[in-house]
Amino acid sequence: MYTKWTSKIGVKEMGEKLFTFSGGIHPPHFKKQTEKVALQNAELPKMVTIPLQQHIGAPCQPVVKVGDLVKVGQVIGQAEAFVSAPIHSSVSGTVKKIGKFQAPGGATTCVVIEADGEDAWDESIEPTADWLQLDSKDLLRKVKEAGITGMGGASFPTHVKLSPPADKPIDVVILNGAECEPYLTADHRLMLETPEKVVTGLKIMMRILGISTGYIGIENNKMDAVAAMQKAVADEPGIEVRVMQVKYPQGDEKRLINATTGRVVPSGALPMEVGCVVSNVGTAAAVATAVVEGKPVVERIVTITGTAINEPKNLVVRIGTMFNEVVEQCGGYKGTPGKILMGGPMMGLAQYTDEVPVIKGTSGILILNEEDARLPEPSACIRCGKCVDACPVNLLPLYISRYSLNKNYEAAEEYHAMDCIECGSCSFVCPAKRPLVEAIRVSKREIIAKRRKR
Repeated sequence: MYTKWTSKIGVKEMGEKLFTFSGGIHPPHFKKQTEKVALQNAELPKMVTIPLQQHIGAPCQPVVKVGDLVKVGQVIGQAEAFVSAPIHSSVSGTVKKIGKFQAPGGATTCVVIEADGEDAWDESIEPTADWLQLDSKDLLRKVKEAGITGMGGASFPTHVKLSPPADKPIDVVILNGAECEPYLTADHRLMLETPEKVVTGLKIMMRILGISTGYIGIENNKMDAVAAMQKAVADEPGIEVRVMQVKYPQGDEKRLINATTGRVVPSGALPMEVGCVVSNVGTAAAVATAVVEGKPVVERIVTITGTAINEPKNLVVRIGTMFNEVVEQCGGYKGTPGKILMGGPMMGLAQYTDEVPVIKGTSGILILNEEDARLPEPSACIRCGKCVDACPVNLLPLYISRYSLNKNYEAAEEYHAMDCIECGSCSFVCPAKRPLVEAIRVSKREIIAKRRKR
C-alpha cells in the first residue's frame, strides 16, 4: 500500500535518535518572545468583519441580511458544497453590512456585525452529555456543522479529511504539534495549557475513522509540551507522542508522515493514499470543543509578535477582529512597521494593510520593523545546488524558477513544479538571494489556470 523509507538521520525506533525527514533547513527560531507567554483572551471586538470564505473550497452563501440580530455561534454563511465549511458569528449584535471587503487572502464577501457587548450565545449551542455514546456519523456531522478547518493555516475543511473514500482505508491519525514556523508559539501554548483537549480531539477523529492508532509529532525544542502531552496520553492505548528533530518544514503533512511512519506519499497524491490523516493540534482542540461543548469555530489562538510589536502575546481572538485592534492590545507598534504577515516569515501571507480581519487560518500576526523587512538584492544564480540539498520534496528549484521566469510553464510542470510545498527553504539558503519560491508560485498558478481551461 505504501513505500517504507528511513532517512539518513531519522530512525523508526524511539531512542536517542529523533524522528525526522530528508532535506530541510534550520532557520533561527525567534520564539523566545512568546513561548513562555500564557494564553490570554483578547478583548471582545466592537465590530467584526467575517469573510464568507476562510477555507479551501467553495465560499459560503450568506444566510443573514442587513439589520438581522445574531448571536455567538449562529450560522451566517452556509456551505453549499462538500469541500466547504459553514461560517458562524463570533459576536452577538446587529448585521450592519454584507459586501466585498479586504481579507488576508484578498477582497471577498464579508458579513460586518456590530457587537452589542452581551456576548450572548445562540440557543442551538448545547454540550454533549457523553460523546462516547455517539456513532461516527453523528460525530462527523458535529465536526462539519462546527465549520472546522485546518487551524495550522492550510484551512482545509476537516470533515472532508475525515471522510476518505471506502477504497482508501486509514490506519493512523497524525497530529502536527511541530510548529516549525519561526516566531509562532500558538500550538506550543495550546499543548502546554490544554493538552487534554488536544487528546480528546484526536480520540474523536480516531473514532470517526474507526481506527486505533494516533501519533502526536512534536519537535524537541518544545520538551515542556512533549512532557505535557505524554502525561495526557499516558493512559490512552494506541496514542503515542513522537519526538522529532528540530528542522523546517517538519510540520508539512507529507514530511510529518514520512518522519513519524516512514511512509512516502507519492507525487501528486494525498495522505490517504498511504493510510494517513494529518491534522493540526489546534484543529484537534477545535474538534473537541465542537463535539464536547457544542461550540463552532468563533475564535482561535493567535501569536502576535515581531520586532515591531511592543508586547508580543498569545491571544485567543474572535474571528473577524481587525489586525490593528489586536496589535493595539499588544502595546501597539514599536517604531515603523516594515512588513505585516499573517503567519510566520517562511510561509506567511504579506499584507499591505493592518485593516484585515483575523480568520480561522490566522495562526500568527508577525510585524517586522523596516530593517528586518528589507529584502536583499538578488544576483545571478551560481549553480551551487544548495537549494537542491535543502528541498524537502527533492525538487530542482533553480530549474523550475528559471523556467518560470522565462514563462516556460510547460517545462516547469515537467520538473514537478506542482509538488512544491512553497516552504521557502530554497530561497532561505540561496547565497545569490534568488526569489526562488516566488517564481515557482507563479508557475504553479499558471499551470493550474491552464488545467482549468482544459
